[in-house]
Parts: sequence; C-alpha cells; structure tokens
Amino acid sequence: MKSPLFPSSDPASTSDLGIRAAWLYYVEELTQAEIAKSLKLSRAKVIRLLAAARESGVVRVHLDARGTEQMALEQRLAREFGLDEAIVAPSPASDAAVAAVVGHAAGTYLSSQVRDGMSVGIGWGSTLNASLKAIRDRPVERLAVISLLGGMTHSRAINPSAVARRLADVFGAECYQLTAPLFVTDPATRAALWKEPGLHELLERARRVDLAMVSVGDVREDATLFREGLLPRSVLKSLARAGAIGDVLCHFIDADGRVVDHPVNKRVVAVGLGDLRKVPKFVLAAGGKRKAPAIRAALKATRARVLITDEGAANALLVSD
Repeated sequence: MKSPLFPSSDPASTSDLGIRAAWLYYVEELTQAEIAKSLKLSRAKVIRLLAAARESGVVRVHLDARGTEQMALEQRLAREFGLDEAIVAPSPASDAAVAAVVGHAAGTYLSSQVRDGMSVGIGWGSTLNASLKAIRDRPVERLAVISLLGGMTHSRAINPSAVARRLADVFGAECYQLTAPLFVTDPATRAALWKEPGLHELLERARRVDLAMVSVGDVREDATLFREGLLPRSVLKSLARAGAIGDVLCHFIDADGRVVDHPVNKRVVAVGLGDLRKVPKFVLAAGGKRKAPAIRAALKATRARVLITDEGAANALLVSD
C-alpha cells in the first residue's frame, strides 16, 4: 500500500528520504538546490519531500523522527555496547556539520529528559554548544545545572561556563559553575583549588547529579582544545606517545578507556571519570567517523548508558567492534 504522504513503491525508503531531506534543510540549513544535489534528486522532488515532512508532523519546532536505517543502527549499538539507549542522527552532507547534527539530537534528547527537582551535569565542546539551539525554552522547578569542568580566561561562546549558564537560562534553573581555570600550572595548584570550600562543594554536587551529558574530543590539531588555544599543539606528539586517542572533560584516555600518564592530565580542573561512572544516567554525545576510536574509548572510560551520535560514527563503531 502506498503512503499518501510519501507516495512510492517503497514507502519506508521514501519516508526515510523525506526525513533525510528535512535534516539537511532544517538542521544543516542547506538550500533546496544543495539538498537536490546531495541526494541526487530534482529540486521539485525535494520540495515535495519537505512539504510531506511538514504535513506528516515529522517537522515541528524540532525534528522528531528517525529513519529505519538509524533505528537499526541504534538497536545494534545498544546491543553491542550494553547501552540503555542509542540515538543515531543522519550523517551530515559535510564533516563540518557533524557537531550541528549530533548537537541537535542531543538537545532534543535533553529537553525530553529534564524534570522538576533534577540536577544536570554538563560538559562542553562544539557539539554541546550546538545542542543549546535545539532545547525548548520552558521553566523547570528546582532544577540545578552544574558545569563539570573549569573555564577559560578568554571568554568565548564555547566556554564551558557559558554552555552551563545558557542551559540553565533555558530552563530557568540555578547554575553552579566551576570557577577555576580549566588548566592550571601544576598538580599542587589543582589539589589546593579542590580544597577550597566553594569548589569542594561544587564537586560534591557534581558527584550527585541525576543526569550528565558530555562530548568527546580527539587528539588532532583541529580538536576544540587545540583550536581554541587551551592547550598548545606542541603537546600533541607527547600525548600520542602516551597512548592518548581522545579526551572526556579534558581527561586524555587511551583505547582501553584508561587515563594516560601525561602531565596535562595532572593539571586539568574537571570532575574525574571515576565520579562520572556513578551518575545514574550518563549521556555521551559525539559524532563523526574519524572520532569512532575516541568514542569507543570514552564508552569504556565512562560506562555511559546513552550514546547520541551520527550514522558515520555508528557504522565505524560497529565495523571495528
């Protein structure tokens, strides 16, 4: 039987095509002509798919649908990695849009999870910064948002403290920020900071959050830490020699999810990975095929129960499993 909204001899595949077109148009903000080129369709066909997506309710204020291919990947990821839930967004038309696509899915998920009386821990990075655009403004009673890592002295939109503050503003929540530099000069300074009453109290709050959402970085020159100048690119080689393939909250980890023995890890002011493993609902949001090894390591390091990613990373994770 043909679908009245997506007429085709194969309604399921055509519906999936409509969802993919909607992602490209509403999330990645491609033009109809660009979508037609990407999907190898006529522009008229793209217009019909977008109209059908709106009429069917797939496109609302936020995109609330996934195709059958994504759902199959979600089931496989949950099974292979022992997850409670996996959410797979369509792969973007370009690698530059991965953070926007995965961030949109992460923001939509977070909006659905927040409840009165909760405490939410939040990380940082391009993906979580992008997630803020997909979160629906609504007041939540007795909600607390806790930043899980220190900040930057030169403030940018992607500053960890800014991500936490903006998330709290969306829900009208209290915001607790780790008011210390993300990296300090030596381990002794870090130890002294954690003894400060205010920071020690924040650490205790972070250990008791109901839900935490963080992203994953990789060890490349264009990773956020190095692109934003928080760490010099000169440490990349020594991190690689130590076995680092990625970071979670700026803790660099190896392929087995272990924190590597490197001076940088002794200077970072952030909630520890051991504390994160105790969070009842720990969510990892990261995508891109190139990040698959780092995502795999982060799953081991944090024992995350929820993974939000894209098709490229999902397929790479499953192929290499």
